Amino acid sequence: MPSPAHVLDKYYLAITLLVTIGYQLLGFAIAWTFQFDKITDFTGGSNFFLLALLTLLMGNTFYARNIVASVLVMVWATRLACFLLYRVLKMGSDTRFDEIRSHFFKFLGFWIGQIVWVWIVSLPVTILNSPAVSDPSLGGSNPTFGTSRDIAGIVLWAVGWLIESVADLQKSQYKARNPPKDRPITAGIWAWSRHPPYFGEMLCWWGIWILCLSPTTNGSLFSSARAAQYGTVVSPVFTVLLLMFASGIPTAEKPTARKYYLMSHGSSNGTNGSSSTYPDAWQKYKAYLASTSILIPIPPVLYRPLPRWIKQTILLDFPFYQFDERKDGREAVRGEDGAADL
Repeated sequence: MPSPAHVLDKYYLAITLLVTIGYQLLGFAIAWTFQFDKITDFTGGSNFFLLALLTLLMGNTFYARNIVASVLVMVWATRLACFLLYRVLKMGSDTRFDEIRSHFFKFLGFWIGQIVWVWIVSLPVTILNSPAVSDPSLGGSNPTFGTSRDIAGIVLWAVGWLIESVADLQKSQYKARNPPKDRPITAGIWAWSRHPPYFGEMLCWWGIWILCLSPTTNGSLFSSARAAQYGTVVSPVFTVLLLMFASGIPTAEKPTARKYYLMSHGSSNGTNGSSSTYPDAWQKYKAYLASTSILIPIPPVLYRPLPRWIKQTILLDFPFYQFDERKDGREAVRGEDGAADL
């Protein structure tokens, strides 16, 4: 078996960070120069593919576990990058960047955040493919593929990938049918979860971490390598924190509620839909919130009767996600009226 390539450090941390910084800054330079965001999300997704392939080839051991873990990351990254590229090409632009695209440091800040996201979340496969874990001459270990953790990780990844893929496909098909504007999507898995792609993504990265862990749990690594592998739990934890408290659910929940609230309570000038056009939009949306889990897919017949405290704790529909009709509603109406006066 050929020996792994030793580049900068035995965990491939430095080389993957440098490659990620270079790739993302190249993407930023193109996006900033031409003032468009067609490649922004594609650059993020494809960076995962690049790191998985690069570390697998540099590792040069090609154990079954290394190949499977790397391929699963590349499959996930390919689907995500292609879907996001298709979506932005179809939409023409990404409204998330409307207020920062022309501001150098604000726009750069997004790309720096993308560097951190890609590098941290890729750590399980980066460490697995590194000489410290896969090179026997450095104390690496390769327990026979097919451990309980291997199987559990693959199954968890597969379930997450299917949920994420099917949810994105169902939403695209739903929007293509020109659905009613006064009600949210409840087609397919969206009837069971308000954010199924996020739930699927979380499962994928917990699955990758578990799959990559067997050299530590079933092998004979040095203590430093074991600590490094256990430390890569930061990948799925970071994914959960990011989607739960930063760029995921918080950026969707209140803005979506605001849209439906204004359809029923907005000014009568027709902006965002007026009360005369969609008088029941807000009530329909509140009924949807009461019957649809925020993240974990649960049939509405089971979710709807659950006590509010269970929904807001165990089932993660935290109070800070909620749209307050008295506070947020008044601010939404004032904001709409102010925009109409401009």
